Amino acid sequence: MKYDVHLPGPSWSENENKGEDGDRVSLLTDQTAVVTGGAQGLGYAIAELFIAEGAQVVLGDLDLAATEAAAKQLGSDSALAVRCDVTKADEVDALVAAAVEHFGGLDIMVNNAGITRDATIRKMTEEQFDQVIAVHLKGTWNGTKAAAAIMRENKRGAIVNMSSISGKVGLIGQTNYSAAKAGIVGLTKAAAKELAHLGVRVNAIQPGLIRSAMTEAMPQHIWDQKLAEVPMGRAGEPAEVAKVALFLASDLSSYMTGTVLEVTGGRHV
Repeated sequence: MKYDVHLPGPSWSENENKGEDGDRVSLLTDQTAVVTGGAQGLGYAIAELFIAEGAQVVLGDLDLAATEAAAKQLGSDSALAVRCDVTKADEVDALVAAAVEHFGGLDIMVNNAGITRDATIRKMTEEQFDQVIAVHLKGTWNGTKAAAAIMRENKRGAIVNMSSISGKVGLIGQTNYSAAKAGIVGLTKAAAKELAHLGVRVNAIQPGLIRSAMTEAMPQHIWDQKLAEVPMGRAGEPAEVAKVALFLASDLSSYMTGTVLEVTGGRHV
């Protein structure tokens, strides 16, 4: 026996992502996004893809000169550089305020800024632990809180938090980083429950071994060891993480909140 199932809310098909002339419509047309840690690496790749999909992007990063150079490369009409220390709530508030003032709103927040201070627990200093927790966990909380304050008034918005596979499995020499990244998962799920009825979605990404200046600086034997754990047999590219961020930021994921998507090539499944 067959049953007719009527789902609430809008449906989506390939035709809905095409304009009247049949051309593909960009996924983020006229939307404004803030990306922390946007001057390089994953943040830059995310900003680049968002702009290609029609968004305006505010890049927040510590090094203003590097951030301004990144914004210039992305295009001054579509990108704005703002110096921001994500551990300071007032600077994060100013970052999202800049998006509203310059581009007229805030639709997407990507909490991506991060650092590493790797050491075994025996050698790690209290300062190294505190620094990583502050940037990753407190920084993500600051960004989520600031963005949610604006988005809840608009009854819509998407927040994407950058966790790590290290927060799922724990990695040697990363008690600080693994703790912070696991905390981001809990923060994401709790915030998703708080904000869902206001039309604001909160999701997280857990990248695995992604090719970057930081990972390529690893000693060759460490790189080879990590690569051997990846069933797909290769490292990921920043653009592949950016595509998942685009999915979570766009209406393609309109019925998803509180989820954690792994981008790992099958590592640690």
